[in-house]
Amino acid sequence: MARIPKETVDQIIHHADIVEVVGDFVPLKKKGQNLWACCPFHHEKSPSFSVAPAKGLYKCFGCGKAGGVVQFIMDIEGTSYVEALKYLAKKYGIDVQEEEKTPEQQLAQNEKDSQYIISSWAKDHYHKLLLKSDEGQGIGLSYLRQRGLNQTTITTFELGYSLDQWDDLLKTAEQVGYDRKYLEKTGLVVTRTDDAGQDTGRRYDRFRGRVMFPIHNISGRVVGFGARTLKPNDKTAKYLNSPESEIYHKSDILYGLYQARQAIRAEEVCYLVEGYLDVLSLHQGGIKNVVASSGTSLTDGQIRLIKRYSDNVTVLYDGDAAGIKASLRGVDMLLEGGLNVRVVLFPDGDDPDSYIRKVGDQRFQEYLNSQSQDFISFKTKLVAREAAQDPVKKAEAIRDVLQSIAKVPDPIKRQVFLQQTSAAFSIDEQVLITEYNKLVRTASGKAAGGTSPAPASPALPTPTRQQLAVPARPLSDEEAAEMLMYGATPEELGEAATKQEVEPIEDVLAVCEREIVRLLLLYAPQLLQPEVTVAHYLLAQLEETPLRTPIYADLLHLCQEEMNEGRWPDVRHFIQHSRGDIRALVSDLATEKYELSPNWSTHQIYVPRELDQLQIACDNALLRLKKETVQRELDQLQQELRDATDPAAVDKILEALMLYKRLDNELASHLGTVIPRRA
Repeated sequence: MARIPKETVDQIIHHADIVEVVGDFVPLKKKGQNLWACCPFHHEKSPSFSVAPAKGLYKCFGCGKAGGVVQFIMDIEGTSYVEALKYLAKKYGIDVQEEEKTPEQQLAQNEKDSQYIISSWAKDHYHKLLLKSDEGQGIGLSYLRQRGLNQTTITTFELGYSLDQWDDLLKTAEQVGYDRKYLEKTGLVVTRTDDAGQDTGRRYDRFRGRVMFPIHNISGRVVGFGARTLKPNDKTAKYLNSPESEIYHKSDILYGLYQARQAIRAEEVCYLVEGYLDVLSLHQGGIKNVVASSGTSLTDGQIRLIKRYSDNVTVLYDGDAAGIKASLRGVDMLLEGGLNVRVVLFPDGDDPDSYIRKVGDQRFQEYLNSQSQDFISFKTKLVAREAAQDPVKKAEAIRDVLQSIAKVPDPIKRQVFLQQTSAAFSIDEQVLITEYNKLVRTASGKAAGGTSPAPASPALPTPTRQQLAVPARPLSDEEAAEMLMYGATPEELGEAATKQEVEPIEDVLAVCEREIVRLLLLYAPQLLQPEVTVAHYLLAQLEETPLRTPIYADLLHLCQEEMNEGRWPDVRHFIQHSRGDIRALVSDLATEKYELSPNWSTHQIYVPRELDQLQIACDNALLRLKKETVQRELDQLQQELRDATDPAAVDKILEALMLYKRLDNELASHLGTVIPRRA
């Protein structure tokens, strides 16, 4: 991934005003020191989304989203850290000069940039032909109007038309100075070869006499085209797509996602259709959270794209039975990807495009709401109907449904689906569980290259770590930080929007360490005594008690690095850190849901603040950390005592136990409380 120099990153963060940036997406209203709005990431009626200008921080107390200005762009746009920085740089007019690349890297980047440029130019050329040329207006625009598309939709999706000529695009591109090489690399121009496969030297346009559908990547850049012929009795394919290129990988693109991404987040569901016109008609009808696989089989890359914006996907099928069967494997992949999958089936002969034009926008939306059903139930009904009274077919149908259930990562959902399947087929649930176990065991054996042992009992198999890690819901930043706290890697958490769910684990030591780094982060420059700051006091006390929780130890190290550079640790700095887990942790540590009402001081009611009692807070945090460390040493010594057999070793352990016990009592005395021992 390209790197942006630290000086440029600092400049971007310095200029980026979080109130201004967030305000581009949601209306903010001031309440106390912060600004509030309804969260742009989930539905809510009363505002729980807060922006703290003083800290450069946003936080939703409903869904848990939190971070700084860079994280907000990552969350709202679904971009990477570098892409978010570039977005902000463009907004504030900051020139981004990426760090020097090797000659090979620079050449590869130049090649890609040239292909992006030529693709964007071709999009504009086709769009102009559609709207301005006689052929474009008479054939292309007329066709789109017949399909019910208005000018707004045509402009939003930048639709176009290619003239029915062999080399219109080629000639025009060369006239304005574009290199033929990049026309060929993007597939816009085709090289004619002879029977032996040799280049004849002739070139011609790939797309001729077709309506053009530009295909955008997630950042809005044109990477390819889909094209529909309008010639009657044309022997060529009805739809023709750009070939794979350095900038266009079909498996990583969903048509319409660039236009739909914000609506998918807002509606918390993605509608998945098959064709370009399905997307266009639904988008025009007010259903903007819709994307298409463009007639290709669904891929893992496309599923990951959907999951960046929502865990919920609804697949819209036409009434063609053969088409539905062909699509079932793709839906199994959606399940395996951890998505909650629902299905809507349209009447025979209708697809989403034709049906919305037939019944209108409002009735179409009502149909979606009333006919949506979860995929397992849909598949169960489908295969059960086909099996009818044939016992052999019924058994195969049941196994087919169980194969889909096995793709669901969430063990609770699997159990519910097994119960539903049991009722639908009128078969004992325990029989289904036994058969399910056989399927899982067989699949595991094939994956491992051998035969796995059968489960000890016919209950549901114990879920794997990977299955447990797939989320049933988005995690809050605190939960994500806790995952890291207990050993999960950032890769297991995934990118910003794909945080994962694990069982909460109580760890007293981690809680103590968390409090230390919170105080250090929030109050580093505050004086406790003359010439003794919170930062110097805590760091001096921690020299003999290193933090053991990786995420807290990392944050402490970053704070120390800042002080070594002559700067105080600052929330506004760490909230923009390149590591997502650091951003999430700092966001959570620095966020306060409630503010002290100014009415207290108005009525001369004194309420002590943490800032006024920092010495006590720091002392208590350090004492609790040291007491927990001592208690762990006591636990270890007691275990060694149970295992010891040599009398001399027993005496040595008992001596150490007495020493640590006295220290434990002294710490408890200083704290003024007795902390219960762990079980």
